[in-house]
Amino acid sequence: NEQVKAITSCYEEFMNLGKRVLCVAECNFAAPPEFQFQGSGPKDVNFPLSGYTFLGVFAIEDPPKPGVRESIASMRDAGCQTIMVTGDHPSTALAISRRIGILGDQEVVDTLSGENFAAITGAMISSQGLPPDDLTLAEVANDPELAPECADFWRKCVQQARVFARVSPLDKQAIVQAYQHFAGEIVAMTGDGVNDAPALKEAEVGIAMGIRGTEVAKEAADIVLLDDDLQSVAAGMEQGRLCAENLRKSVLYTMCSKVPQALPTFAQLLGIPVALTTVQVILIDIGTDIWTAVAYAAQPAETSLMKKKPRHPRKDAIVNSRMLLYSFAYIGVIQSLCCWSSFFYMPQMWTLLDKKDVPVIYTASEKIAIQSGTTMYYWALVCGQVGAAFAATTTSMSLATYGIPNNWLNLFIILEFGCSIAVIYHTDLQHAFGMKALTLRQMLAGSCALFAIIAAEEIRKFLVRRRETARSEAPLAPAASALMKDNNPSPGQHKEETDMDGNEALPDIGGSA
Repeated sequence: NEQVKAITSCYEEFMNLGKRVLCVAECNFAAPPEFQFQGSGPKDVNFPLSGYTFLGVFAIEDPPKPGVRESIASMRDAGCQTIMVTGDHPSTALAISRRIGILGDQEVVDTLSGENFAAITGAMISSQGLPPDDLTLAEVANDPELAPECADFWRKCVQQARVFARVSPLDKQAIVQAYQHFAGEIVAMTGDGVNDAPALKEAEVGIAMGIRGTEVAKEAADIVLLDDDLQSVAAGMEQGRLCAENLRKSVLYTMCSKVPQALPTFAQLLGIPVALTTVQVILIDIGTDIWTAVAYAAQPAETSLMKKKPRHPRKDAIVNSRMLLYSFAYIGVIQSLCCWSSFFYMPQMWTLLDKKDVPVIYTASEKIAIQSGTTMYYWALVCGQVGAAFAATTTSMSLATYGIPNNWLNLFIILEFGCSIAVIYHTDLQHAFGMKALTLRQMLAGSCALFAIIAAEEIRKFLVRRRETARSEAPLAPAASALMKDNNPSPGQHKEETDMDGNEALPDIGGSA
């Protein structure tokens, strides 16, 4: 008994350091000539399984690639939760999960029942998490009364557990289904072995390892990592978010000009002279908006991109009510006010409102005045769209901090200005598009839309940043403060961990995560 206690204490100490432990023992027995060891278990082996002499234990550590801890921290900041699913012993899995930042120093315990949910084992899943034979986990999640104990077990798992150890391939598939149906999460599963294939297929995003992964795992996965590096997953998440964000910005920018483009048509019903012709609307859409909108594909990410809550692909549409309000009721209104102000800034525009004849007949000088007014409206709208283009480059960052790093966008804005100046001042183009040359003073007056939109957006973004700062600095509730304390090591612990990291690489996640 004393020897068993000493052995147990030894291997538990190693496992608590995140190492895999093997026991070595020997047994001498009489074997016939040319004997070969056969069998894989107590029922089919051809050698004795008792009477062994204990020799010792040795520990193995599977070294990981550097950057695992940083990648997990980055994904946590992005609102994603990392779960470890491994075949290792629970003690080994818990130790590694703490070292790479999946778990804090305190175990997760169900305070209602006192049951330890720090690491869920395959045995726990087999005894508590299997639904009746004629039911699936999806059906149990939709109607917990069908299997109350199973539903309660998985509900606690998805809320509290961060580590699953000693699991089978079917257990991995059940874990994926549990997070999908009991937590409503979008699940990405990484794996490299044949046993991981069912879970890779079940997850919304299956990620296989390209170097050490089996062909079965690669076929079942949606994505194959060429470098087998968890940092590539975080980088892929950031790139995916950037693509979605740039698409949103492109659509946002394109919709901003629709209100000032449509209002002149309705204004004619009130007797206001035409402020924007059909040809000029087409010129704005094709000659300016399209190319600027395409340039957003090359827009660099904002610093806060990976600190935002992830967008749910089934619940959060890229084009939503907030975008419509921003484009139509905010930027579109500012553009319209600037365009109409510029239009009525031109000579004779106010006097033309007094004409009550039906149909209205304009003199030659009045037609020239209207042509100048439409040119001014067009120029103000172009400047407003340039302002909207700069405003849409960031969600909350100031342009003074973010700058104008998208050279494609800068090029197309220059071309946009060049195209507008050409149709205003080139004689042949003036006739084709119904333009009239403007004076320098009028051009400056029309450009007020650009500065008005940028100024309004800088004020809005400042208020957004101040609100986010106030939220982040708000005092936490006692329970939340205690939780953060548990998940953040003390200065002494951090120093010890840093010293250890300097001597050896961080441990691998082990199995699949």
